[in-house]
Amino acid sequence: MGPEVLIVALIFASIFGVFYLFFSTRNKERLALIEKGLDAGIFVKGKQDKAAPIWKILTLNFSLLIIGIGLGILLGNIFINMGLDEAVAVGTTFITAGTALLIGFFMVKKMDKE
Repeated sequence: MGPEVLIVALIFASIFGVFYLFFSTRNKERLALIEKGLDAGIFVKGKQDKAAPIWKILTLNFSLLIIGIGLGILLGNIFINMGLDEAVAVGTTFITAGTALLIGFFMVKKMDKE
């Protein structure tokens, strides 16, 4: 058995462990609330009237991410043509992609307020 198989098995075991702990803990919390006679309705997430639909949020963030990556590649090529190292191109790509996602976060936050 090679190390590749061991790594893949370890990854799947870790994912299974995380999901198992999440669902078993959630179940125990709900059972404890029911035993105490409290309302377990806090776990049911109703649709909020002011919340933006998930497809709008995903579309906005994905489009801004693609724009940020494209802008980073463009700036990286400009920096390479100016004589800078190629590592600068990779860095600008990640910086502009992260900046685009940060802008998307604030835009979604603003959409939720409206």
